Amino acid sequence: MLVNISYEGYTGYGEASMVPYWGESIASATAFLKSIDSSKLTFPFNYNEITAYIDSLAPGNPAVKAAVDIALHDLEGKLLNKPCWQLMGSNVQTMPITSITIGIDKPEVLLQKVEEAAGLKVIKVKLSGEADKVLIETVRSVTNVPLYVDANQGWTNREASLDMVHWLFEQGVELIEQPFAKTDLHSNAWLTQRSPIPIIGDEAVQRLPDVELAEGIYHGVNVKLMKSAGMHEAKLMIDKARELGMKILIGCMSETSCATLAAAALAPQCDWADLDGPLLTSNNPFENPVMINGKWASSNAPGLGVQLSVA
Repeated sequence: MLVNISYEGYTGYGEASMVPYWGESIASATAFLKSIDSSKLTFPFNYNEITAYIDSLAPGNPAVKAAVDIALHDLEGKLLNKPCWQLMGSNVQTMPITSITIGIDKPEVLLQKVEEAAGLKVIKVKLSGEADKVLIETVRSVTNVPLYVDANQGWTNREASLDMVHWLFEQGVELIEQPFAKTDLHSNAWLTQRSPIPIIGDEAVQRLPDVELAEGIYHGVNVKLMKSAGMHEAKLMIDKARELGMKILIGCMSETSCATLAAAALAPQCDWADLDGPLLTSNNPFENPVMINGKWASSNAPGLGVQLSVA
């Protein structure tokens, strides 16, 4: 769902990319938006107060809450004539390379996807706990770029997982997301203590309180705007992770240029980026952001810098 908020002749754009297993839908998002009293969203925006108000309306619903937050940040940038990356205090010179994700599939399909990703500097591979080596070997047969791995809570055996981690290290894997179930704190912590590759909490880390809970269990956290309810809390999560000495991956769901540029405004404050939404979206209503050498380019345009497509 795309959301826009207008004020004094300016319009801010936001986006809710809702994954079905979180229970959000067009219907639930529409109902949530109708519950908002716009008089509570006064400029200049106090995001602590706005976040508290938005959360008070209903639990959960992080994606549609993110849509409101992103639209307000885009609007604020336009009202102040400042790009969002500047509002968030980012240094665009430290923008990390973004990866492109390849899902679990047959070897011939994997090879096709790797070919389509030619020119990208990092590939993220989804694993499941079954035939993982075949997946990696297939990708490695045609490319030697660095790899990120998302185990999607699919590993169950500690010793086998440690053997796999050392093998993945030899294959040039630079991070592993959520190896064990998010509820299996002991196995995740056990592997983190022994792994030569950074272990990143994803499903286990949704909003700000989860960052502190992740300390000692993971090397780092995966911050996603659709989990954090937007840019404001994502920034707080990044700051908390840094305070705790943890690494940070900024990721995405199936997002258009809108939410991607919102995350890209924070990406320079992170160690890694997995912001491939526009690269995998066939009906993006916005112009694709500019990518230079595998990195999203930061625009000096006010707000997010997102442009509606003329096509």
